[in-house]
Amino acid sequence: MEEYGKFWDDLDKKGMIRGGQQLAPHTSATVVSAENGSTLTTDGPYAETKEQLGGFFVIECGSLDEALEAAAQVPSVKIGGKIEVRPIVDM
Repeated sequence: MEEYGKFWDDLDKKGMIRGGQQLAPHTSATVVSAENGSTLTTDGPYAETKEQLGGFFVIECGSLDEALEAAAQVPSVKIGGKIEVRPIVDM
């Protein structure tokens, strides 16, 4: 964690930090997808592959249900994409 702190501080000094946070373990995830016009939710990580996270949204929600509703509105879900919802680790 110390190295991550140094990394963060270096980027911060360069004015590059815009936001970010460590994600909770993949086992805490809920996946939102759509099939035949219905929204589906599945517990656990989306896939055990070498896929990489392309980016993330940080949104404030009062509950997991609210977060899942928001995730269902991400445009890529509507074209076959998968959204993994995780809580943020409170440091």
